[in-house]
Amino acid sequence: MTTLTRSRLSFSQSVNYMVNRAFEHLDLPPGLKEQIMACNSVLQVQFPVRLDNGEYRTFTAWRAVHSDHRVPVKGGMRFAPHVRQDEVMALAALMTYKCAIVNVPYGGAKGGLLISPRDYSDEELERITRRFARELISKGYIGPAVNVPAPDMGTGPREMAWIADTYKEMHPDELNYFASVTGKPVANGGIRGRTEATGRGIQYVLREFFRHPEDVKMADLTGDLDGKRIVIQGLGNVGYHAAKFLSEEDGAKIVAIIERDGVIMNEKGLPVEAVKAYLTEHDSVQGFPGAAYDTDGAKGLELACDLLILAALEAQVTLDNVDNLKTSLVVEAANGPVTFDADTRLRQRGVVILPDAFVNAGGVTVSYFEWIKNLSHIRFGRMARRLDEQHGKRVIEALELMTGKKVPDEFRADLMLQTDELALVRSGLDDTMREAYQEISEARHRTNEVLDFRTAAYYVALKKITRTHLDMGV
Repeated sequence: MTTLTRSRLSFSQSVNYMVNRAFEHLDLPPGLKEQIMACNSVLQVQFPVRLDNGEYRTFTAWRAVHSDHRVPVKGGMRFAPHVRQDEVMALAALMTYKCAIVNVPYGGAKGGLLISPRDYSDEELERITRRFARELISKGYIGPAVNVPAPDMGTGPREMAWIADTYKEMHPDELNYFASVTGKPVANGGIRGRTEATGRGIQYVLREFFRHPEDVKMADLTGDLDGKRIVIQGLGNVGYHAAKFLSEEDGAKIVAIIERDGVIMNEKGLPVEAVKAYLTEHDSVQGFPGAAYDTDGAKGLELACDLLILAALEAQVTLDNVDNLKTSLVVEAANGPVTFDADTRLRQRGVVILPDAFVNAGGVTVSYFEWIKNLSHIRFGRMARRLDEQHGKRVIEALELMTGKKVPDEFRADLMLQTDELALVRSGLDDTMREAYQEISEARHRTNEVLDFRTAAYYVALKKITRTHLDMGV
């Protein structure tokens, strides 16, 4: 395999090079590999929007469909000043493999709008988002059965609600219009647990990792998450929830948080909730009480830690800094944070990498649950909730009758736990991430050599995608 220089290796090429490692362990019919890796289509649109001051501005955006071997295709909508076509294509490819890894029946897609949301008012953003949505809808790039967007960097439930409403306006007879997009507000067709889904999924992945002592040993670690020192880059939606859950529920210590204006550090652990509130108020982590601060956030990646969680942008670990990393476990919460060449160097050093295509799949998993909810037109748990409550009461009554003692309050609460939507979402997400991890772990030892986690994850994805193509007679 020819290695491209850093200056020539694009994001999409980096993804393809990593996928190629897994292809080396598969025996495919001629030409199928090229079909699987190819990006099926890319739509570029340019459209004008009138701003609050009366000025018209033209925006550029893309929607890429990497693979429609399963439909609909699925992928987020990114609003950012650095968005480029190659980036959108790479992210669409990652979505194809990601969905296959976690057994979500979608093809891969991605959208990107070249914009800095901070530069526009809420009213302007709504007009821009709705116009972008109209461009995609009119060209068949949004629809509950064909192409379903979701939130990504720079977007959230608000933007998804605007897109869903725009789809409804353009297709007033579409009964399933809510299913044209996921990540919506709960009051408007969304699902409980979607906002924190990616961060929660990261927590479930790491819990499962620490249930496999042989994998933990490979990373020169012992025990479980309790007391583990974590450096996290990015305190956006994904990084914030991952750090919050790992520290508050699993006893991990967040010893450093890297943001765009620098890094804050405290060996005793940082209070994630307080840091997030401070960041929201001051738009900076500088000056956070009780923490050391350095303006060079990149240096935070080189701090000694047990886990390095990358939850910001792609290409954060490159040949320029990879040799300075002082961790034995890298967790890719963002898409593409480690370049191909850096990944090769880390594998040579024996550093364990839990890859993006698996680790951050919690978002698309819960989006799948939301899509199913929208198609079925019923809230999960609605029919079973009171039945569960009655069943719990009967169990408590039986226990107290047989023992002559009152069931302690903590056990009573567990037995009375109702199967509501959030509980079902968390259960389904936990099961999905655990099952996917086990498939990857098994694949690591299935071939003649022990694969790294990234190659094993792509191996799992490619086996499933190949089977779909061959079953369809492609």
